[in-house]
Amino acid sequence: MEKIVVLGIGNILMQDEGFGVRVVEELTRRYTFPDTVEVLDGGTLGMELLRFIKGADRLLIIDAINGGSEPGAFFQFANEEVKAYFKHKVSMHELGIQDVLAALEVLEEPVKDVVVLGVQPAVIDVGLELSETVQASVDNAICRTLRVLDSWGINCLPHT
Repeated sequence: MEKIVVLGIGNILMQDEGFGVRVVEELTRRYTFPDTVEVLDGGTLGMELLRFIKGADRLLIIDAINGGSEPGAFFQFANEEVKAYFKHKVSMHELGIQDVLAALEVLEEPVKDVVVLGVQPAVIDVGLELSETVQASVDNAICRTLRVLDSWGINCLPHT
């Protein structure tokens, strides 16, 4: 059985920087996932994330991404695109997604499929709430997450 990890990363104390975490919170509130899928709040764990990702066959990362676009713009990258795009650490975190993925390759445990979903933040400042622009993107991120999981053969059931 394949192990799939859905990982929301970000700092919820810095408004839009917490986008990935807020999306996975909402995902787990709205949906039930099969046992083969782990939906995790990765916060700002950096290299500590390795212990959660190690052994995963597929990885879906949700994050705030500074791609130089309009606030609320979506980004989606898969596999080699992830490596190419994140060479310059455009994730809002000090430790780039690329560093974690590179560590997995060094450990000879690369993830077969990696997808990153991200949104361009509007406000990175001290505060617990997402900006209106980025909050409006949460449902879109959930739909995109469910589509990726569906493409991997995973059906998520809405809570009733």
